[in-house]
Formats: sequence, C-alpha cells, structure tokens
Amino acid sequence: MTKFPISTDSRVCFKDITAEVNQHVRDSGVENGICCIFVPHTTAAVTVNERADPDVVRDVSASLNRLIPFDDDYRHLEGNSAAHVKSSVIGASEMLPVENGRLVLGTWQAVFFCEFDGPRHRNVLLKIIPEKQ
Repeated sequence: MTKFPISTDSRVCFKDITAEVNQHVRDSGVENGICCIFVPHTTAAVTVNERADPDVVRDVSASLNRLIPFDDDYRHLEGNSAAHVKSSVIGASEMLPVENGRLVLGTWQAVFFCEFDGPRHRNVLLKIIPEKQ
C-alpha cells in the first residue's frame, strides 16, 4: 500500500490528484492491473470527473451545497454533518484500471480529492494490484 499526503486550503475544494496517482502507479512498476484509491477520512471523498472545464467542479460543489447545506437541522454536535453526508454521497474510494503503467481515464477525466471539512492535512491511500499472468 502507498500513502501520500494532501493539504487543502478551504472548507470545500476539489483537488486534481491524477498526476500524483499516476506517478505512484509508474513507481510501482505495475504495467497492467487495477489501482484502488481510498480516502481514509469521514469528511472527504474521491471521485472521477471532468477537468477540462473548471466550471464542472464548481457546479458539482455548488449542487452538493444546495442539496446538503452546511446549516440544517443536524444532530451531530461537531458541526460538520454536511461534510459527512457529502462524503457518503460521493464515496471514499475509486477503482481504476491500469494499462501500460498509467491509469485508464477518458479524455476529459481526472481523479479528484474532495474536501468537505477543511482546511486540513489529509492522506490518500493507493493499492496497485497487478494483473495475473
């Protein structure tokens, strides 16, 4: 398993981590297989979406904020229930194929770390599994 740190600088942000994940895939020496990306935090997530137009990420974030507002009738005393709900909706992991030592992504796709309770110092865990020969 590989781990790398990530720092966020705002309450909610989506950070493109595609290059870092691809570097870890290359460093692993796995040419073909699967890369499991896991975020071990209850108020953060990981997703695959478009990076070509930054408005897509802004729209996703704004939509989540409308659907799951920060101020609502939550019972969790810590005050970050919306972040927990958003994390559950987006999800804590992604499984992506690896071919020729790189993640297989569509032309416009990227891997995003999703922060919902920042700013914080976080970690991303990777398990890179080679294809059976």
